[in-house]
Amino acid sequence: MNQTPWLLAVLAVLLAGPVPALLARATWLRRTPAATMLLWQGVALAAVLSALGAGLSLATLQGWGTPAVLALVVTSVVVVRLGMSGHRVGTSLRALRRHHREQLDLLTRRRGRLSVLETEQPLAYCVPSLKSSRVVVSQGALDRLAPEELAAVVAHEHAHLRARHDLVLEAFSVLHRAFPRWVSSASALREVRTLVEVLADRRAVREVGAQPLARALVGLAGGATPAATLGAAGDVVDRIDLLQASARPLQAVLVTLAAVGVVVLPTTFVVAPWLAGLR
Repeated sequence: MNQTPWLLAVLAVLLAGPVPALLARATWLRRTPAATMLLWQGVALAAVLSALGAGLSLATLQGWGTPAVLALVVTSVVVVRLGMSGHRVGTSLRALRRHHREQLDLLTRRRGRLSVLETEQPLAYCVPSLKSSRVVVSQGALDRLAPEELAAVVAHEHAHLRARHDLVLEAFSVLHRAFPRWVSSASALREVRTLVEVLADRRAVREVGAQPLARALVGLAGGATPAATLGAAGDVVDRIDLLQASARPLQAVLVTLAAVGVVVLPTTFVVAPWLAGLR
C-alpha cells in the first residue's frame, strides 16, 4: 500500500501545529528577518500543499472507495475555507482602508508626503493601497520627535509600503481564519507581524541610523495603530535590542536553505513516489 497520502497528512499536521509553535519560540531567528520571513512562508505553503496533496493522492492512488471520497471531501473543505477566508479578509481590509483614507481626507492636512493628524497623541502609521497609500503622523509626534527621528519613522513606514508587508500579513491572516484553533496560525501571525516591523526597522536604520530610530520608537511607544494599517509603534523593547544586532550571514544562509527545503524536500521525497505510482 502506498504510504504517500499518510506521509503527506502527517507532514501537514506537523507543519500546521508543532513546527510553527517551535519557530515562534525561536526569537533568535529575528536576527535574520528576511530569511526567517521566507521560512515562515515556506512552512505555511508546505502545510497547505501537504494537506491538499494528502487528499488528492489518496483518491488517485487508492481508487474511488469510501476513504478516497472522504479524502476528497476534506480536501474540498480546505479549499473552500481558504477561498472564503481569502475573500472575507481581503474585502474587509480593503473596505477598512478605503474608509480610513476617506476620514483622513477630512481630518488631516498635508505636509509634503505626510498626512498630519491634529491630535496630541504621538502616532505614526501607513495605510497601504495600490495607488493611494498614505503615511500618517500626528501633531503630537511632530512635536515630540526631532527631525532625524521623524525621518527614521517615515523611512520605516515607506519600507512597509515598498515591500507590501500588508500582503504578507493578509496571507497569514487568511490562514489564521481558515483553519481551526489547534493549528498554530495565531503564533505564525504574531511572529510575522513582528518580522515585518523588524524588516522595516532595518531599512530605516540603513537610511537614517539606529540611534534616531531607537529614540523615535521610544517616543511613539504606546501609541495606537488603527485597524488595517501598519505602524512603527508597538512592543518596541525587543526591536530596539535588534537594531544593533550584528549581521549573521551564516544563519541567514542556513535559514534560507531551510525555507527552500521545507517546500522542496516533501515534494522530492514524498510526492515523487506518488507520481511514479501514477505512471
